[in-house]
Amino acid sequence: MEHAKLYERLAERLSKLEKFPRIKEDKSIATLMEEHGISRRDFMKWAAGVTAMLSLPSSFTPLMAQAAELTDRLPVVWLHMAECTGCSESLLRTDAPTIDSVIFDYISLEYHETIMAAAGWQAEHNLESAIAKYKGKFILMVEGGIPAGATENYLTVGPHGQTGFASAKKAADAAAAIFAIGTCSSFGGVQAAYPNPSNAQALSKVTSKPVINVPGCPPSEKNIIGQVLHYILFGTLPALDAYNRPKWAYGLRIHDLCERRGHFDAGEFVQEFGDAGAKKGFCLYKVGCKGPYTFNNCSRERFNQHTSWPVQAGHGCIGCSEPDFWDNMGPFEEPLGNRLYHTVYGEGADKTADKVGVTLLAATAVGIAAHAAIAAIKGSGKTEE
Repeated sequence: MEHAKLYERLAERLSKLEKFPRIKEDKSIATLMEEHGISRRDFMKWAAGVTAMLSLPSSFTPLMAQAAELTDRLPVVWLHMAECTGCSESLLRTDAPTIDSVIFDYISLEYHETIMAAAGWQAEHNLESAIAKYKGKFILMVEGGIPAGATENYLTVGPHGQTGFASAKKAADAAAAIFAIGTCSSFGGVQAAYPNPSNAQALSKVTSKPVINVPGCPPSEKNIIGQVLHYILFGTLPALDAYNRPKWAYGLRIHDLCERRGHFDAGEFVQEFGDAGAKKGFCLYKVGCKGPYTFNNCSRERFNQHTSWPVQAGHGCIGCSEPDFWDNMGPFEEPLGNRLYHTVYGEGADKTADKVGVTLLAATAVGIAAHAAIAAIKGSGKTEE
């Protein structure tokens, strides 16, 4: 009954959105898919996958497909701050156009410095025009940390010499919904690492409006596009965790769904990179994997068109979707429990647990370390092979 009411409400919202004019009148999402050789069957399979990812019943798949086709009604402004453009690259760098990247290319052309042709004065004019034309209607996506305070001018953008802080604030004030894309925009990222000479800040420090954080270095294309589709479907913010991350994407730890979890439970660990355990796909905890402390869906969604992810490739998770990961999670090739002294990376395992923000992590770190030790003893015959 609840699902029926929700379905009816979402269908009504999409029906209203369908009456909005397309941003580009000459082409639709459906036409664009056809031009890129994406069949309707593939499109519906993709819609079913996104529906499941957002924890919606499979019967909502037609609504998800309709929402994707209506993204051409939704203006998106994407700003680049202090970053490496890796979040955009997560969507754009594919060996063949994916449905996610096609949608992204199409809806983001109102303003996106990486993929638009305009530069200089013309680019700045495009941004100002988009903000004015779609005030209160556009989605704002910001990539990168933002220098503030006395060092605000460390990031100066465009021919008018406007600071990144001022540019982001102006856009945020006019946006209908705001997404911090990537860890730099969500939490400051590497730019905010100790001693943070530029005083880089998260996007949420720039505006008093709600900001949905989509962290990762970079986040997967599904996590980025999923936010847009959720907003189109519901018109509201998703359920969020303590760090304003959507629970549908960041509700579970990397460790919970990791393909190496069975080896962890069996006490089968890689002792050093390149050893026999590494060749057999053993758990990477002892060479620094931070999966037990990191909330993200990388182990389920993966990267590069869902073919692989760092742990599958042989390197442990570095905890990049957590606040202040650069300080709190390093050194990246050592277990968190081994950190007993202050370094430029942080201040020891106990204080790190507090900084990460989940109080239980202190007990969890000890518990995981103990489990690893006990399991290794029990399975010592296996780990020495």
